[in-house]
Amino acid sequence: MTLYVLDSDHLSLHQRGYEPLKPYLLTIPPDQIGITIISVEELIRGRLAQVRRAVQPEERVKAYYWLTRTFEFLKGFQVLTYDATAEIHFQSLLSQKLRIGMQDLKIAATVLSQNAILVTRNRKDFEKVPQLKMVDWASEE
Repeated sequence: MTLYVLDSDHLSLHQRGYEPLKPYLLTIPPDQIGITIISVEELIRGRLAQVRRAVQPEERVKAYYWLTRTFEFLKGFQVLTYDATAEIHFQSLLSQKLRIGMQDLKIAATVLSQNAILVTRNRKDFEKVPQLKMVDWASEE
């Protein structure tokens, strides 16, 4: 069974109802689509930043609305944990001195630890990771 792991970019597109993703999300069984806890962290951090920045009552209500909606949205996914195997992959990637961000390295390490396929638009960074399999479902081609 192939496991597809949505990167944060695809997760955000999915949350906004981006049309090109729908054929994939409708045809691939839900148990074959997952997200990393790293992407969950990124999404929640973004929503919490909105809450912190909200000073006007309407902004605060809207920020908490989106925080709630994000938690509800995330419940529908299999969340891949960052475990000892992912950490081993992460340390290996760090030792290779790849020039990509720490969060992306953790996502790649988690995907590698699951022998999964990363679903991302960020080829520029992730193609630097040896043996990482990738696809892009967001392309309208």
